[in-house]
Amino acid sequence: MTRIYFVRHCKPDGKIKDDRNRPLTEEGLEDSIKVAEILRDKKIDVFISSPYKRSYDSIKKAADSYGMEIHTDERLHERKAGKGGNTHEMFKKRWADFSFAEEDGESIGAVQKRNIEAVKEILKQYNGKNIVIGTHGTALSSIINYYDKSFNGESFMKIVDFMPWILKMEFNGEKFLSMEEVFHIYKEYKEE
Repeated sequence: MTRIYFVRHCKPDGKIKDDRNRPLTEEGLEDSIKVAEILRDKKIDVFISSPYKRSYDSIKKAADSYGMEIHTDERLHERKAGKGGNTHEMFKKRWADFSFAEEDGESIGAVQKRNIEAVKEILKQYNGKNIVIGTHGTALSSIINYYDKSFNGESFMKIVDFMPWILKMEFNGEKFLSMEEVFHIYKEYKEE
């Protein structure tokens, strides 16, 4: 059995507009210690992350506690935001139509395609291992939706305020078996 612990990042500093290099807030850095505590007894074999700073830094203390480095995969990055913002109305519009993308943005369908490609490759490469993947809200939600179509826009709105959010998925080879929430901290999502 392969277990993936997906870690949606801790609270980022929304005042920093550079999406790739947006750091965690002080509060987010403190919460990353809790992430390390939750993962301490999970016998993790490998740490992989989105290349975005907030996701990487959310699992860094956990990786350090295992004495491991974090591998990054460009395909795991968050949805490219375009013009229109990340308002609750835009969230609903994107989830209603997976092919919808605002100007200069990326659709949830496109996010799902590249994330699932990465996950399937990871499942092959690390079959039978315990894996941590540092990720994002929309990216992780698109992965969940791929394996469980009942996860939709309403489901996303329920977890939009979970930072961090740890979700365990179990697989036999590439076959999805189960999903279970491990941990979350509620932090109100606000677009800066």
